[in-house]
Amino acid sequence: MKPRTLPSIEEVLSYADTMSNWGRWGAEDQRGTLNLVTAEKRRQAAALVVDGVSVSCAWAITTHLPGETLGKVVQYMTQSGDSFRPGEKGRGHWSGDFIGMEYHSFSITHIDSLCHFFWDGRMYNGFPANLVSTLEGAKAESVDVMAAEGVTTRGVLLDIARLRGVPWLDAGEPVLPEDLEEAERSQGVKVESGDLLFIRTGHLARHHEAGPLDLENGSPGPHVACVPWLRSRGVAVLGSDTGNDIIPNPYGDLPNPFHSISIPHLGLWLLDNANLEELAKVCDRSKRWEFQIIIAPLRLRYGTGSPVNPIAVF
Repeated sequence: MKPRTLPSIEEVLSYADTMSNWGRWGAEDQRGTLNLVTAEKRRQAAALVVDGVSVSCAWAITTHLPGETLGKVVQYMTQSGDSFRPGEKGRGHWSGDFIGMEYHSFSITHIDSLCHFFWDGRMYNGFPANLVSTLEGAKAESVDVMAAEGVTTRGVLLDIARLRGVPWLDAGEPVLPEDLEEAERSQGVKVESGDLLFIRTGHLARHHEAGPLDLENGSPGPHVACVPWLRSRGVAVLGSDTGNDIIPNPYGDLPNPFHSISIPHLGLWLLDNANLEELAKVCDRSKRWEFQIIIAPLRLRYGTGSPVNPIAVF
């Protein structure tokens, strides 16, 4: 592979101004790139449903998460079947449970709301960071902004591992704009305004075959150099099968560069840790890399995001 030129830290920092969507949809806007998902876009997505095949794009949530995660899932039973003693009469017995989780991690499929990252004390469109408080949660740009309508739009999968002829990208390996354009040409599809774009690195395939990845040794993902490309194409939601930031960080003085630029400046909604393995198989079999995608986050008032189960329909 020929050497590729990456933007300097100065150029990346300049994206804060040159790529900004602040004010684009009005001074009070909290939807960001969701504004690109129009009624016409939803009709276009509905027309893609031909075969009636649906595919989940989420990891299973379990209390036994692999090593990639930073958080934990807690489940305990509030009522269960083992409380019913053999021979006991009675009807209406039931089971129930409590589940709690730190979903902003590396093993739970989730959506980041626009209050998830700040820049110089501001979030997207200039709202002050202190609107997200320990006491009350997110009083602006919470996930409820998305959850109120959900997302139904055209989805596109660009399979970068397939493009490079490998089962998965190596740790720390970036996905760059030229990879996205080459994948478009190879797959015969084009990313358009209002789309949800999935980028497959094969990270989950690696997990299944080789076991959990020690994140201290790195993770592939989209490079922050993709931000101008994503803005020019009008991507509404960006998702990948990683945490959407390369590890190790190529710009040490800018933590989480992809998140730090795309969320507070573009107002781009990010979907982390998607399960794209079955989706890639269905796309490859059908030679269709576009589909209807549906995301319905939990209506977590004042939440900074939500676990999600994206459903692709063909």
